[in-house]
Amino acid sequence: MKKYKNIIIFLVKFFVTYFFLVAIYDGYLQKSQKKDHVYQTSSITTAVANQTVKLLTAFGYNVKAIQHDKEISVKLFIEGKYIIRIIEGCNSVSLIILFVAFIVAFSGAIKATFLFSVFGSILIYVINILRIGFLIVMMHKFPSQIGVLHDLVFPAIIYGLIFLLWVVWVNKFSSYKR
Repeated sequence: MKKYKNIIIFLVKFFVTYFFLVAIYDGYLQKSQKKDHVYQTSSITTAVANQTVKLLTAFGYNVKAIQHDKEISVKLFIEGKYIIRIIEGCNSVSLIILFVAFIVAFSGAIKATFLFSVFGSILIYVINILRIGFLIVMMHKFPSQIGVLHDLVFPAIIYGLIFLLWVVWVNKFSSYKR
């Protein structure tokens, strides 16, 4: 049993942190989303859509975000054409929760754990907005490639970033580094 101590500690810290953060986020979603006769996404999802619009507008695209009237999502239009919808899963919060749970489970010094969690979360959030913006442009320009772009290329970007951050954390800051 002693030889599995580190694995057990890692798993306990990971799952306690993960489920704690998921519970907080779920409570937030329950209070912030509306799904009766009027649909409204959470403020985080709406912010991601609006920040994506600002990003693409800065690059000269005519983009707008409109709250979907039949579901909890925000529709994004580019050059007047409806391209994609942003749902809760697109706002990067669930990925940030997973990222932070891993960092806490492989924790290092408290200050380093906190700072890496905060700055890593901000980086994930920003890269996610860039990823969504790039996805919209690519789906607009190459509509026949929607499946490959949405299901393969763009998840690889965000998951690749998270994996890279985890590797940096474990090798440079974690108390488990060798």
